[in-house]
Amino acid sequence: MHPVPVWVGTSWKMNKGPAAAIETARALAAFTPPAGVQPFVVPPFTSLRDVCAILHDTPVLTGAQNTHWEDAGAWTGEISPAMVAECGADLVEIGHSERRAHFGETDWTVNLKVHAVLRHGMRPLVCIGDSAQEHDFGVTREVLARQIMIALHGVSPRKMARVLVAYEPVWAIGVNGRAAEAGFVAETHAHLRAVLVRIAGEEAGRCVPLLYGGSVTRENARAYTRLDNIDGVFVGRAAWNVTDFVQLIRSVAP
Repeated sequence: MHPVPVWVGTSWKMNKGPAAAIETARALAAFTPPAGVQPFVVPPFTSLRDVCAILHDTPVLTGAQNTHWEDAGAWTGEISPAMVAECGADLVEIGHSERRAHFGETDWTVNLKVHAVLRHGMRPLVCIGDSAQEHDFGVTREVLARQIMIALHGVSPRKMARVLVAYEPVWAIGVNGRAAEAGFVAETHAHLRAVLVRIAGEEAGRCVPLLYGGSVTRENARAYTRLDNIDGVFVGRAAWNVTDFVQLIRSVAP
């Protein structure tokens, strides 16, 4: 059985300036999602506060795309978890493959950020993924186990209930990504669940929502969320349009 709710989220990445983000947030504020679904959006920092304010007191949660691990200091260009929390964010996306590939994110900085986000009362959305080469070499499980074990090192079983994990194969995301077969995703998520149980215990390990992201669309989302250990989807460009996002949310309703 799926734990309730089914999570459905999208990161706007480096899209939607303040005007477009506000327009989108206002449209989402007028939407009532079906029972058993938890939607969330992750806007750019330039509109985080506005989107949080508009979606406050609605069923749609708001997240930030990154954070630093320190609360303040000489970190030019960075945003602290205290600032993100003050904007009203509910969650923070951490460790996306684009951050790892282009901006020096490591498993170790992901761990620091997880603890910082939890310290400020928000949910860390930990992104993990395997490259095409790692997938082809058959080491997906080892790669993901390393990422998740380091990311969640030192997180108590009690705090584990506030963690979200999103598996996003690097080879399945982006314009040229190819959707992973449902069977492969199911097997991989079963492995991730076993890793979570091993590091956090049976009860805490089973309460962590596991999301799948990678060329998810309205047409294939339900095929993923129907599977065991897939508690939602993390969607890219297929959910940037409000109408498409709403239809996708409705498509996975329990």
